[in-house]
Amino acid sequence: MANGYFTPFTEGILDGSIDLDTATVKVALVRGYTFTATHRHVSDVTGAGGTINGTSAALTGKTVTGGVFDADDTTISATASASNHGLLLFQSSAAAGGADVAATSQRVIAWYDTGTGLPIQPGTGTVTITWPATNPKILKVG
Repeated sequence: MANGYFTPFTEGILDGSIDLDTATVKVALVRGYTFTATHRHVSDVTGAGGTINGTSAALTGKTVTGGVFDADDTTISATASASNHGLLLFQSSAAAGGADVAATSQRVIAWYDTGTGLPIQPGTGTVTITWPATNPKILKVG
């Protein structure tokens, strides 16, 4: 198990195909996935054995300050009772925002399966995701 940023995320920041403060960003509960840094899309994660067990609404209160991305805490409705879930942070829309695009175009940002409260062992129902209050918060670039 390991937390990490997907390599295409940093490329997306540089080429403008990922925009953390304008695009729709969500987090999903995923089980059965082993982090691979080269994955680019949500479909890569599910194609590599990851099963999505609920996705948050669009993150609100997003800020990008000093290379640190943060947002309000969020919830996910877990659809199945299963063990060992990590969190997949992803851009669900185009960089300019708008409606969700297909999973083959949704850009993965980061994977979290190690740390306080991780992996998550949800039953069915609501899972609260509380982002760290101190750096790196959700993520820090640079």
